[in-house]
Amino acid sequence: MDKPQTETNAMENPIIKCIQLPHAKDLPLPSYQTQEAAGMDVRVALTKEITLAPGERALVPTGLIMAIPQGYEVQIRPRSGLAIKHGITMVNSPGTIDSDFRGEIHLIVINHGQQAFTVKHGDRMAQMVVQKIHQAEIVQTSEVDQTQRGHGGFGSTGVE
Repeated sequence: MDKPQTETNAMENPIIKCIQLPHAKDLPLPSYQTQEAAGMDVRVALTKEITLAPGERALVPTGLIMAIPQGYEVQIRPRSGLAIKHGITMVNSPGTIDSDFRGEIHLIVINHGQQAFTVKHGDRMAQMVVQKIHQAEIVQTSEVDQTQRGHGGFGSTGVE
């Protein structure tokens, strides 16, 4: 069976088609803030503000539905400024949006800070990074090759 072709532009970058839902129509689409940025800033689309107490998490809508080309994923990551200044991050970081998902994208935001944080309509809450993916084939075997590290994990290579 033939796989559908991935849409790309002249520079071979994937093209992501995006629908803005009514609660996001006044917001800009995700965009790179500098010419060499890896991630595009993503804004939240709220009908009312959300205040997160310390330790509280919430599912925050973006108002976006995306058609990610086959062979790609979008990773949702926290913004470093919110993390360092307020302790705001994403619970499942990075979150993966698969190419076959067609629902509204939401952010799972958590407040690791020590004060309440209010999320407002249009806030840049996350960044999205587009990544090429490869699906692996898992093959059962009775042994694997040995390495210098071997069974060592969870700090076995040192803490510094």
